[in-house]
Amino acid sequence: MKYRTRIIALSLGTMLATTFTTEAAMAGCGAQLPHKAAVLAPSPDGAGLIRLASLESPSIVGMWSVTFVSGGTQIDFGYSQWHSDGTEFLNSGTRAPATQNYCLGVWKQVGRNAYKLNHWALSYDMSGNLNAKVNIKELVKLTQGGNAMAGTFSIQAYDPNTGDPLGPETDGDIAGTRVTVN
Repeated sequence: MKYRTRIIALSLGTMLATTFTTEAAMAGCGAQLPHKAAVLAPSPDGAGLIRLASLESPSIVGMWSVTFVSGGTQIDFGYSQWHSDGTEFLNSGTRAPATQNYCLGVWKQVGRNAYKLNHWALSYDMSGNLNAKVNIKELVKLTQGGNAMAGTFSIQAYDPNTGDPLGPETDGDIAGTRVTVN
């Protein structure tokens, strides 16, 4: 019975300690959001918990001012929001709203401060006819303590009916700075 009580007490203590020592990352517009986590384990003497590791890194989550450059020429700019659920939204500054000026994407972390993004846009002519499905892929890395990003992108347009590529892929560099409330 004493053994069972001790196990229950240790389990409850582990849950409470984890609750009070682990900080959750919370999404908010513009704030640099470090992810903090603690790995806890029972102490060897069974009297409590010990911290095995602490992980902290900047987060891609937030709002970014971005530019796309290919062959030395800026081909797009805009604002991108990366969300904690792995989705992303880009508002393109070089496209007229009537032709569609945003795309939606999904992302995942692929390394320390490195992220892979896959997003799609629909392109319309000025008459409102769908003329392309556009795939934009990015591989970016956070720099300057998480307040800037840099990386590469590729853009490929596809025929909306056949799925065939419309011309060659465009490759280049993307750079961004975090947008803050200040």
